[in-house]
Amino acid sequence: METEIPILDMLTRLSVAAGLALFLGLERELHGKPAGLRSHMLVSLGSATFIIIGMSILFATAEGDPSARIDPSRVVEGVIGGIGFLGAGSIIRSGGHIQGITTGASIWLAGAIGVSAGINNFPLAVMVTVIALIIMVGLGQFEREVINEKNNKKQS
Repeated sequence: METEIPILDMLTRLSVAAGLALFLGLERELHGKPAGLRSHMLVSLGSATFIIIGMSILFATAEGDPSARIDPSRVVEGVIGGIGFLGAGSIIRSGGHIQGITTGASIWLAGAIGVSAGINNFPLAVMVTVIALIIMVGLGQFEREVINEKNNKKQS
């Protein structure tokens, strides 16, 4: 199939999407969470793929193909909704305790990284990944220390 986006460019976009999401997935994997490397990479790869498909249809529309009509923002909306469903599935409520919110958020963010890579905005995809890792790793450690300190004070 002929497309406005060269094959090597598509491969680059898909590789960047999967590669950056690897870092989010690795963080979740190292913390023993059920959604890890493969889940995050697949969500990001899928997001980038749907964006590339949407752009291909948009290019066909611009060339006058009347059967190809698309609003690119609707593709993004569909991706966001689908990933939100996946992320919500990772959240578990056990008694009064809720688990998986950070994993759900990171899955959703992996989708955003995929969308960014899919539209060829690599700087945005990298910035989102770096900021997310700072939040997940740096603030996660800070949060654990504060909670441990708070719990130790309660027990004293």
